[in-house]
Amino acid sequence: MKTAIYSVHKFERDYLLQANNSRHELILLEETLTVSTVKLAAGCQAICIFVSDKITAAVLDKLYDAGISCIALRSAGYNHVDIAAAKKQRIRLARVPQYSPYSVAEHATALMLALNRQIIHAHNRINEQNFSLDGLTGFDMHGKTVGIIGTGKIGSQLASIMHGFGCNIVAYDTVQNKQITTAYDMSYLDLKTLCHQADIISLHLPLNNETNHIICQESMGWMKKGVMIINTSRGGLIHTGDIIVALKSGHVGYFGMDVYEEEEGLFFEDHSLDILQDDVFARLSTFRNVIITSHQAFLTETSLKNIAATTVYNLDCFEQGTLSGNELNM
Repeated sequence: MKTAIYSVHKFERDYLLQANNSRHELILLEETLTVSTVKLAAGCQAICIFVSDKITAAVLDKLYDAGISCIALRSAGYNHVDIAAAKKQRIRLARVPQYSPYSVAEHATALMLALNRQIIHAHNRINEQNFSLDGLTGFDMHGKTVGIIGTGKIGSQLASIMHGFGCNIVAYDTVQNKQITTAYDMSYLDLKTLCHQADIISLHLPLNNETNHIICQESMGWMKKGVMIINTSRGGLIHTGDIIVALKSGHVGYFGMDVYEEEEGLFFEDHSLDILQDDVFARLSTFRNVIITSHQAFLTETSLKNIAATTVYNLDCFEQGTLSGNELNM
């Protein structure tokens, strides 16, 4: 199946080619999918998109006119896709529902530890031959209460890690996982109570109408002064303006973010020679108690291999007219 793969990055190119093993004719494109770049898929039956590609109704109209019948997502999340419009156009969609829950949960843990133990500042001091320990005091993770919002595969894996640290684990989710409550001595609470109790809060939810800005002025008002918030899920879960206010006041003591609600056009690209146009992001980057990574929590060899393998499998099923089990609109 001839497939145009949009937003191809150097870090994934070889994995895609190895997984494909010449089964499909892949057109590797660095360009992001837009109304104007649909033409690059001329002659293709399918396209493949990354999280930075937006599938709007307007884009879908162009894809339909171009003869595209299938779209493979190189992601688990799909809030960047107009599912209803794709269904109307009868364009098949398939995602990668899981690639490595360990990668994201471990990255969330890395952000926690780096913030807590002042790793970035300690490293920078050493580079300046400043070996003072003043201002680098952290806290023991053991015995702290960690609130996990969202207990799917990633949230469950984080619960396992935090249990290993000796943390008290509380969780919030609309669907409760009884297995991990027993395994990790975890309790489910309502959101307000979780915010009251947790020293560290980590987000592991999909982004939808119910979860958009779940962390905002109101919910942060329920939290302990000095709380640590970690977001490796979707940027829109947090109201960025509200968290800046909370950071300025000291109510939020630490913030680790791997995702940003306005990351489109910013993350995954080299802007080192540009003047930063996003004033909100610029303000966030000034806080000493904030660590930002650019949507890299998934970025491990295991994840890239699994994403590529599942993507090619989805293309196989598209070509054969069979269901992969990864469809979004069938």
